[in-house]
Amino acid sequence: MPAPLLVLAVGNPSRGDDALGALFVERALVLLEAEVAAGQIELLCDYQLQIEHALDLAGRRQVVFVDASVRAEAPYEYAPVRARRDESFSSHALSPAAVLETHRSIAGEPPPAWVLAIRGERFELGEAISPMAIEHLEAALTFFVGTARTFLLGGVGRP
Repeated sequence: MPAPLLVLAVGNPSRGDDALGALFVERALVLLEAEVAAGQIELLCDYQLQIEHALDLAGRRQVVFVDASVRAEAPYEYAPVRARRDESFSSHALSPAAVLETHRSIAGEPPPAWVLAIRGERFELGEAISPMAIEHLEAALTFFVGTARTFLLGGVGRP
């Protein structure tokens, strides 16, 4: 049986602040160790969202997509996302909305979903993650751990 809460993070650790998604999962695994071990939360990370990720949504009560963003307000933005088609013609690098739409087309209505966009500044190949991005990551983790635990305890609304 799938965990009720899925966290699906994306990013490339070789591209500076684009490592935020992978670092989020790495640190959340430690902070939410008991919830992961109990099967309440599943944390996945990949370089980019793909059509196949729609299958990961099956049986979930909530999904949170995590990614670095140059457009998000610092330190992070957290907003609901709804299923809709992308305008692209590729089966690679889908948006969270397109993953939800893919799920809808193959398996029915997707679970409620949120995007946690963590502010990043530097995304060049070979760059290290910036100190400011690390600060933003810590703020996002603090927020997420609290809201995830409230959700898992039967709280209403968003994780």
